[in-house]
Amino acid sequence: MPPEQETRLSLVVDAFSYPDGTKALSSIHIEIKRGEFIGILGSNGSGKTTLLKVMDGLIKDFKGKVLLDGKDIRKLSPKEIYRKMGLIFQNPDDQLFAPTVLEDVSFGPLNMGFSGQEVSRRVEEALRDVEMEGYAKKSIHNLSYGQKKRVCIAGLLAMGHEILLMDEPTAGLDPMGEYKMMRLLTKLNRERGVTIVMATHSVDLVPLFLHRLYIVSKGSIVRGGVPEEVFTAPDEMSQVKLRLPQIAELIYRLKHEDRINFEKIPLTIGEARREFCKIVQ
Repeated sequence: MPPEQETRLSLVVDAFSYPDGTKALSSIHIEIKRGEFIGILGSNGSGKTTLLKVMDGLIKDFKGKVLLDGKDIRKLSPKEIYRKMGLIFQNPDDQLFAPTVLEDVSFGPLNMGFSGQEVSRRVEEALRDVEMEGYAKKSIHNLSYGQKKRVCIAGLLAMGHEILLMDEPTAGLDPMGEYKMMRLLTKLNRERGVTIVMATHSVDLVPLFLHRLYIVSKGSIVRGGVPEEVFTAPDEMSQVKLRLPQIAELIYRLKHEDRINFEKIPLTIGEARREFCKIVQ
């Protein structure tokens, strides 16, 4: 992704506490450019979901500033925010409410004032984008968990959202479901240019799909950069209750405990294969 692309979302949170006084966020500084696929990585309770809610304007009583396309999000109306950006909850059952797929995906664009013809076009396109063609008349309750997540995404796409904030989009899915979800998000990002910010603790998925990531621990950003810069040593990851991707963990131990001379620590199977080939040749 070209570095000169414009910043869509700029976030500075100096401090935020819950109503009971518990400190939730501090020392946060994140910039997200158009077309990026960003990961917010952290263990359970690290502050990932709270951070997404601040980005989306759902939490306003924090010290700092969030800019959406250069405008202070606290000065924008909900309609101005939701024309560009939306949050998808971890549990789709907390977000879906209409009896059928068609009614749920139509709700947003209808309330934005689009004509019936335009709503139909948007819904058809959104369902196609999430690979749910033919499901418009299906009951929400008859869908699988993964399909429900896709309908949530379609609802935001139908509203014209250019920025998706996603809370643990692979949670509750089996390994194949996780891969299909990440493949879908990557397709939306690469082909449609949708900017995606994803909160997750799935360290094995991150190197395969994301451009950059930030590690959150106890409500603060402790590391940030491309995956190769962030995933460096298991001891550092364990301090924030995470681990290296499995393949990186293996190669790290082979290098430092078994003294096998790897030039770098690969993060994917493909990278590991190339490193092994260098050694045996």
